[in-house]
Amino acid sequence: MRNGSMKFALALSCGVLALAGNGANAAPGRESVQGASAGGRRIVYTPARGHESKVLKAVNITYHGGPVITSAKVVYIFWGADFCTGGVDHTYATTLQAYRNQFGGTGEYNTITQYSGIQLASLGTGTPDLFDCTNPVAKVTDAKVQAKVNSYIASFGFNASTIYEVVIPRTSYSSSGGSSSCGGPHLSYCAYHSWIGSGTNATKYSIQPYPSCSGCSVSGWTAVQNQEHFVCHETREAVTDPTGLGWFDSSGAEADDKCAWTPSPFIGTGGYGYQYEWSNAASACVKTVP
Repeated sequence: MRNGSMKFALALSCGVLALAGNGANAAPGRESVQGASAGGRRIVYTPARGHESKVLKAVNITYHGGPVITSAKVVYIFWGADFCTGGVDHTYATTLQAYRNQFGGTGEYNTITQYSGIQLASLGTGTPDLFDCTNPVAKVTDAKVQAKVNSYIASFGFNASTIYEVVIPRTSYSSSGGSSSCGGPHLSYCAYHSWIGSGTNATKYSIQPYPSCSGCSVSGWTAVQNQEHFVCHETREAVTDPTGLGWFDSSGAEADDKCAWTPSPFIGTGGYGYQYEWSNAASACVKTVP
C-alpha cells in the first residue's frame, strides 16, 4: 500500500475503507489509489480543506457487487461530559439528533436512492443514542473508536442496518495512520467512516471529531452546522459503500468524495448543513433530488 509518506496521506479523500485480516475482500486497485493503513485496515478520510483528492468528477460511480444499506439507521454515541445535560455542548448534541431525525426523508438524502435500491429512511428509529459522560483521552485512535462501538453493541444489541457514529468533544481529536483531525498535530481529515468484520453483517461506524479548526469549517457557520455537513457526508457514504465493495468511481472516490468542498457545502432542508452529492443520473454534483 502506497502510504509511506505524509504527502500521500494528505492527498486522500473521504470515507474509511477498512478490511480486517489479509484484505481478501479488497476492491482491486483501491488500496493504491486511496488507502492509508492503520492496523492492517485500509482508510480513506474526509479531507480537510486544502487536502482534497483530485478525483474524476466527470466519471460516474459504478457498483462493485458488495452490500449497501437499503434502509439505514444512525445511532449517535456522544462521548464526553460536554454533551451531557448541563454540558457546554449539550445543545450541539441535541441539534445533531434533530438533524439526523429528519435527514433520511429529505431531498439531500434522496440523492442516493438511485443506487442499488437504497430507500428514504427513518434514520433515528434505531436503538437509543448513548450519552457517555466520561471524557475520552485527547488522542482518540481508531482502536478506541471501535472499542466504544463494540461496548455500545454489547449493551444495546447489534443491527446490520445501523451506522454507529461516535461524536467526540472539542477537547479530543481523532488520530489515524499518522494523520489527525482538528486539534491534532497533523491535520489532514475531518471525519471518516469504517467497518468491523465483513459482508452484510459488518459493523458500520464513523468518527465525528469536533470541527474546531478552519480546515474543517465553513466561514459563517456554527460548529454544529459544520458537524451536520460531515454527518451528511459520512452517513451517505456508509450507506452507498459500507464495506468498500459498493459504489465508487474508477479513481476509488465514493459518491460524497466527488463533491467534497467543491461545490461549497450549503445550508439546506431545515436550516441544516449539507454537502453536494454525486448523481449518476445528472453526471454532476447536485444539492437534492425531489
